[in-house]
Amino acid sequence: MPVELDRIVRHANQLLRIDDWEDYPGAVNGLQVENRGRVRRIAAAVDASRATIRLAIEAGADLLVVHHGLFWAPAVPWTGHKYELLRLLLDHDVAVYSAHLPLDAHPRLGNNAQLCRAIGLRRPRPFFESKGRLIGLRGELAIPRKELVHRIEAATGSKVTLLAGGAARCHRIGVVTGGAGAELRIAAADGVDTFITGEGPHWTFPLAEELGINVFYGGHYATETFGVKALAAELGRRFRVPWSFVDHPSGL
Repeated sequence: MPVELDRIVRHANQLLRIDDWEDYPGAVNGLQVENRGRVRRIAAAVDASRATIRLAIEAGADLLVVHHGLFWAPAVPWTGHKYELLRLLLDHDVAVYSAHLPLDAHPRLGNNAQLCRAIGLRRPRPFFESKGRLIGLRGELAIPRKELVHRIEAATGSKVTLLAGGAARCHRIGVVTGGAGAELRIAAADGVDTFITGEGPHWTFPLAEELGINVFYGGHYATETFGVKALAAELGRRFRVPWSFVDHPSGL
């Protein structure tokens, strides 16, 4: 049985407390594109792009739930590739729902919470401020660096880049999925000796050595597959709608 799009959106907005969040300029959280008002199948993806929209259509979905939505810059003419993307959505009646920082930080469904659970970091607590909110998680786990590499790679299915600036054994671990490497000083100032994120610039290599901190880059894409899967599964269970994850990895 199809479910009203409005019911799903209202529940997701309430669950993620969308209205409470300030995000990056242009990152519109919530419903970004409507359909005709009914949902029979949900697809989840990290990014909203022509490629993932096509994959969602192939999966038979009429709602695409993403972490990185369609809007990250001031409005521009919807011509060329942007027109083709919009035409795909409208022709196939696919709605798009996006959740960025609210999904990173959710204590149960969030990217950080899910990754912490996957690597065995128990009872983590919030840390790492962004846009006036704590979006990451930190906890304690005595574990050799090599073992932590194996755990992250098993959880994400992606190769980890290790900046071994700290001790060979990790203790105070902070997790902020995505592209938080450039904010390494914030993590170090919060007292962690190990920082897990998705990616960062080259200059963080000598900085990690200077700060005496281990940094694990697990891939921006790979570390942010967790939240959309968890959110789609939650919506699927509540509304009895099938869902699937459409994988389109960037390799970054």
